[in-house]
Order: sequence, then structure tokens, then C-alpha cells
Amino acid sequence: MGCSDDAVTIEVKEGISLRPDQGYLDETVSPLTPFTAAEEAARCLLCHDAPCTKACPAGTRPDAFIRAIRFQNTKGAAEIIRSNNILGGICARVCPFEKTCEGACARTGIDRPIQIGRLQRYATDYEKATGFRVLEAPPATKAKVATIGTGPGALSAAASLAMMGHPVTMFEANERAGGVLSYGIVPARLPQYVVDEEIDHVRDLGVEIVLNTRVGTDITVDEIRNRGYKAIVLGAGLQYSKLMDIPGTDLNGVEAAVEYLAKAKSSNGKVDPGKRVVVIGGGDVAMDCATTARLLGAEKVTVLYRRTREEAPANREELQYCESIGINFAFTFSPTEVVGEGGKVVSIKAAGTRDASSIEVEADTVIFAIGQEPADFAAVVEGLGLARGMYVENSGEGRTSVADVFVVGDIDSDSTKTVVNAVADGKTAATSIAAYLAGKGGN
Repeated sequence: MGCSDDAVTIEVKEGISLRPDQGYLDETVSPLTPFTAAEEAARCLLCHDAPCTKACPAGTRPDAFIRAIRFQNTKGAAEIIRSNNILGGICARVCPFEKTCEGACARTGIDRPIQIGRLQRYATDYEKATGFRVLEAPPATKAKVATIGTGPGALSAAASLAMMGHPVTMFEANERAGGVLSYGIVPARLPQYVVDEEIDHVRDLGVEIVLNTRVGTDITVDEIRNRGYKAIVLGAGLQYSKLMDIPGTDLNGVEAAVEYLAKAKSSNGKVDPGKRVVVIGGGDVAMDCATTARLLGAEKVTVLYRRTREEAPANREELQYCESIGINFAFTFSPTEVVGEGGKVVSIKAAGTRDASSIEVEADTVIFAIGQEPADFAAVVEGLGLARGMYVENSGEGRTSVADVFVVGDIDSDSTKTVVNAVADGKTAATSIAAYLAGKGGN
């Protein structure tokens, strides 16, 4: 929940508050108090055209919940958020607000945007603290639906379908549900307890989650169909990290961002982060890797990015937070070689992208956070035992060439999506699934 009222803090920037004893499992951004939440909501201009709401991919309706907080109706604010975004508490922490609702806020032209993300977190934290539940699913009397995977897109689709009266079962290969939420986002931004609580909201709608069950191995698609499921949602996280085509990437000590973050988070930080860590990349995932290494005790962490600080795609506050905890940045440098001795990383060489300069940084761990790309769709389909030649027929609606199979999240895109985009995908796919089932007589 962030810092307690009596904790000693060092203010770094609006919204960021560092504790001297900041640890890997501690959330960085402090929560708003009732007073500061009311004060922030009062700054809202109550725009008639609500550009913030138009800019929210998931339709969370910031204009409505900010208005509710402004008039001291926090319960109403929580109801608005949860009714439109089943993962509202998660999105309140990891949504790229400066590129969506806050970026569109009309106050930006006056001073600074409303802190929409922190107000959303305030309302969803209030929901938890008071113990009330916004959503209640109707009796599950319609056709059964199964999901493969429990990432944010699948969770959103499952919740939407449950609210329409469909019984939903989610099959998850891992021991934790949540996909990237549980394995790919540093606790400083998204603590695991928040993920677990949000998933409980989905379970409370009657959705069953079956863990440690890999579709294609532990259960087949045909077996799922034979159990009476009339539609299947493919929502597995099917991204893998890219590595650069430079010498030395096969050395011991070179890691991919997704695997590095998953290893740390799934063990609650009980891993060796490396002593001298170099992270390649300038996005939010790179910042997560650098933060993870530093908070787990790495002596020196350096981020190499090929463009300037201003061009880095990472959230500004996250980037500044990294700088504030002693992470070094080398902007306008691109790696040319990972140097090793005895099969182990000892340094990394990089060349300037704006001039003829070069550097060599000592390292025992090099993490590539330069983006992700989807796994081969045909291979995934074959591995799941689905029809050969299956393809996505309508990306916007999640329909595929196999009538009863729908896709959500990363697999439905050539680029990595944010959590809020996945939530939007799930809602849209649920509408398509419901229409398909109604046409098949499954209501």
C-alpha cells in the first residue's frame, strides 16, 4: 500500500516517494490520502467532452470516477472503475497514463494533468479497505467457455462473459494466475498481493481457474470441447524477448528481460541479481529490470540506450526513479559486443550512435530489454492441438478461422500490448463470443 503516514520519506517528484529502507517487495509510489485525493480531484475542469475518457483504451471513464471522488463519493468511484475495468486496481499502477488519459487531460495546457492513475488507485484501494464488492454475476445458465491462459486479456474476457451469464473455466500452465502480471512486472510497480486481489474479483464472479495445467499436454483442446465448452479463448502470453545480433550473447550471464523479471518475482526476490549489471533498452521493461537489479542488491547498475533521455519511451517518473536510486545511464550508446572470459560475461562494449565515441562497461550480468516479439502463431496452434492453418480472421474482434476459437492479448497483435489494451481486447472478444454463442443457440 506504499508508505505509512509516519514513514520517513524523501520526496523526489510529484507522485514518487522513496523510503530509505526501500526494498524489492515495497511499492514505490505512495497512495493518496483522503485529503490529497479530494484536493487532486478538485483540480479537474469537469470537461464536457472528457478527453481523458476518450483516451482510455479500456473505457474506465476517468471523468466519471474523478467527479465522484470530487463530491466525496469514493464508493461510487470504485463502482464506476470496476464496472468498466475488472483489473482497475492493476491498471491504476501500470497503465501508461502519460500516453493515454493523463496525456489527454485538458489541465496539461494550464499546469499539469490530473493524477488520474493515483486517483484510480485511491478508489480501488478504498474498495478493498471497506470490503464491498461492486460486481455480482447473474446465474451462469448460458453456454460454457474456456480460456487458455490467465493473462490480463483472458481475465477481462472471462469476467465480461461471466457478467453475461456464461460459466467460464481458465486453464493456466503456471502455479500462479495472471501471466505477465504475476511474472513480468516488478513489485515496486505492481505488488503480487494486488494481482492476487484483482484475480479474486474475477473468481468472485464464478470463474474457475485451474492452475498447473498446460493445454496440449495435461489436457487437450478436444477434451475441453468434449467437456461441453462451446467456445475457447486463446489468451496465453506468447511473447519472447529479443536479443541483439552481436558477438557474446551466448555467454553465461546474458539474460532476456522477461526471464530475468520472472525469476526474481516468482521467488520474491530470493535470487542473485548480479553485482555489476548492464541493462540494454530504454522502455518500461528496461526500467523494471534495472530497478529489480538495484533493489536486490546489485552494486552497480547501468542502462545503455541508443537514443537520448528525451527519446526514451519509458515513463518519465519511472526513469527518474531509477536515477534517484543510483542507477547509471549511458544514452546514445548501442552495444557492439558482449565480452567474456571462460564462457562468462566480464564486460560489454558499445559505440556512440551520435558520434564516433565508444565505451566498455564492466559487467557480470547483461540483460536485453529491447522489446518482445510474438511466438510463431502456427507453432503455437500446433502445440495446442488446434487445427493446422488456423489464423486470426478479425484482429479487432478476436475471431479466428476456427469458429469456436478466439484470441486476446499479445497473440492478437504484432507488437507488445499494454495491460490496459489487453483489458480492452478481452471486453471486445467477450462481445464477439457472446454473439457467436447466441447464434449457435447457446445464448
